[in-house]
Amino acid sequence: MTKATNITWHASTVSKADRRVQNGHGSAVLWFTGLSGSGKSTIANAVSSELYRQGINEYVLDGDNIRHGLNKDLGFSDHDRTENIRRIGEVAKLFVDSGAIVTTAFISPFRTDRDQVREIFEEGEFIEVFVDCPIEECERRDPKQLYAKARRGEIKDFTGIDSPYEAPEHPEVTVRSDLLTVEQAVEQIFEYLKDKNII
Repeated sequence: MTKATNITWHASTVSKADRRVQNGHGSAVLWFTGLSGSGKSTIANAVSSELYRQGINEYVLDGDNIRHGLNKDLGFSDHDRTENIRRIGEVAKLFVDSGAIVTTAFISPFRTDRDQVREIFEEGEFIEVFVDCPIEECERRDPKQLYAKARRGEIKDFTGIDSPYEAPEHPEVTVRSDLLTVEQAVEQIFEYLKDKNII
């Protein structure tokens, strides 16, 4: 595919710093990563709801929802997973530039892909939240019956079964979703955001 060469980056008249001042809070991406069934979407949405309740500009980018629209042309090959995460990273950056706190809930199984997304953000804007849950517990929950289908061979390249998941080595936040309630997980994440003066 030939890339366009006649394009120029245009700086915004209103800066990210301006938007943060107007909003009265910082902006960042909370990048939730973990196995299917670990609780990423549940916790991300709970965090988003509490941010909203507190009057903080927020938005949730959810893996399944994004694949209904922006990324509906992508499958689950390694290449497509990488492109899926690249696109989400760029969309998340737009939200951060707009002064919002965006939560993303994607398995994002490959460490390299997550690290590449981190690189497009300024220091402190990319907050990797590892939702750590043993695969046995994820399978027990299996809300979409995906593990069962993968084990029967009905789903190929399923993370944790026949495709690897590379856990973060140094996440900003690790949430043990098998040990904490959703409310406790939200509290843990809010403590981090407050400690970093984002909220």
